[in-house]
Formats: sequence, structure tokens, C-alpha cells
Amino acid sequence: MKSAPEKDYWFPAKTYGWGWGWPRRWQGWVVTILWLILLPVLVHVAEPARHPAAFCIGLGVHVALILGVCWWKGEPPRWRWGGE
Repeated sequence: MKSAPEKDYWFPAKTYGWGWGWPRRWQGWVVTILWLILLPVLVHVAEPARHPAAFCIGLGVHVALILGVCWWKGEPPRWRWGGE
């Protein structure tokens, strides 16, 4: 009997610990690269030294977006110890 095909996740679960590893699919790499490009844009737009509250809010939204995409398109997170 054949097993069900594994879902094609953009972000695989980490081998150890909780969370996601590096992207597995090109879509995950696009999201990661865009996230990394937009981080210095956030620093430039909401200068941390001049507008600390705006920077903290922007950074919180920025991190929430990548976590949301990982949660939506990644392998379900759970604590892992390295083996199956």
C-alpha cells in the first residue's frame, strides 16, 4: 500500500528545536529574500534613533508577516529532537 504523498512545504521544520529551517521551495526563497530586502528599508523609513516607537511597531509587523507565511506554508511546528 502506498503512503500518502508528503505535502510540499515551502519551509521545512527544523531538525532540532521548534520552528522552521531554510526554505525548501523557490517560493520560500522569494519570501525570505524579500523579507531581508525590506528590513533595511524599514530601518531607513522608520529611523530607530528618531522614531523608536514607529520602528518597534514596524519591526513587529515585519516579523509577524514572516512568521505568518511560515505558519501558513511551512511544515507544522512542534518540538523536535532530531529523529522521527
